[in-house]
Amino acid sequence: MAGSSQLVKELREKTGAGILDCQKALAENGNDIEKAIDYLRQKGLAAAAKKAGRETNQGLIHSYIHMGGKIGVLIEVNCETDFVARNEEFKSFVNDLALQVAAAKPSFVRREDIPADTVGKEKAIYEGQAKEMGKPPAAWQKIVDGKLEKFYQESCLLEQAFIKDPAITIKDLLSQKIAKIGENMNIRRFTRYQLGEV
Repeated sequence: MAGSSQLVKELREKTGAGILDCQKALAENGNDIEKAIDYLRQKGLAAAAKKAGRETNQGLIHSYIHMGGKIGVLIEVNCETDFVARNEEFKSFVNDLALQVAAAKPSFVRREDIPADTVGKEKAIYEGQAKEMGKPPAAWQKIVDGKLEKFYQESCLLEQAFIKDPAITIKDLLSQKIAKIGENMNIRRFTRYQLGEV
């Protein structure tokens, strides 16, 4: 029993899931920690999806200043209740998002926020690049689509790899926090300032 309680403890530390959930995940996956983590993530993402439609009228506006005052970020993240907005886990999550914005320089929260003319301009550039590469016209669309996906991954906060764990995206991280904290959350907006940038 000591061995299994140690596994439960380890799984709780890695996932933040409750004791019963950890016990069930280990039992369902033959005490394999990695499989149990995947199992809990799948369950958590399903739980997060159920919460997605709920109103988020509370939250935090957080500021972060980095590198001796050369980079600053203001970010607004919403949740359902004031109780969660004051929770240390939520505050830590918002701070991680501010660090992400400071380090990875996204321009938008999600791809739906990008103006259509910006997307059109990027597509035109990628089409021109595909032609310049000497690729056959049949391959151009695939090249454009691939470059556009990369543009979204670089420009949209939700699609970026998390700087503290590049194996997951910010969207995955958000889903994990929704599942763990038990409330819907929404990254509403951010502004990034860099000294000397227009």
